[in-house]
Amino acid sequence: MTLLKISKMGHPVLRQVAETVSDPSAPEIRELVENMVETMTEVGGTGIAAPQVFESKRIFVFFVSEERAKAEAKRLGLSQEAEAGVPLTVLVNPEIEFIGNEIDEGWEGCLSIPGLMGKIPRHRSILYRGLGLDGKLIEREATGFHARVVQHEYDHLDGVLYPERISDIKSLIFSSEVGYQKTDAG
Repeated sequence: MTLLKISKMGHPVLRQVAETVSDPSAPEIRELVENMVETMTEVGGTGIAAPQVFESKRIFVFFVSEERAKAEAKRLGLSQEAEAGVPLTVLVNPEIEFIGNEIDEGWEGCLSIPGLMGKIPRHRSILYRGLGLDGKLIEREATGFHARVVQHEYDHLDGVLYPERISDIKSLIFSSEVGYQKTDAG
């Protein structure tokens, strides 16, 4: 496996609508995904999309730790028992449907915008589907942090970076300063 270079905000690959993948099980797609997972793990991310590694393809990988899912559920006042972690997931040619109209704001960072974070509004609940590397359909409902991660990565496939979603530009800050921000509970 190979660690891949991560594209940074300003590079044209991050502004493009990514191309549909015709064969999720093709060897070059499997290799790309293996390298994406290794890169995401090495840099401590929770998700990464193919455009972030200079590949304009409709693919992203992600996982959600149980601790992070439960913390977000608590913050949002959701049932923590209902929020579980999500194992490493590969989605090829994903689609998203929003469930309901509830919108939550939460802090997001991005491997392509290192050192910054912003408070981003996202739909609380979504249904997503896509293909795994075996070509089989993956379809899940997601809430809380799980839903936020999927929406963030999906945006990369349409050439959208999280600062474009900020409702108040004053919330775009350096990651090191997040602890100084008024919490949602406080």
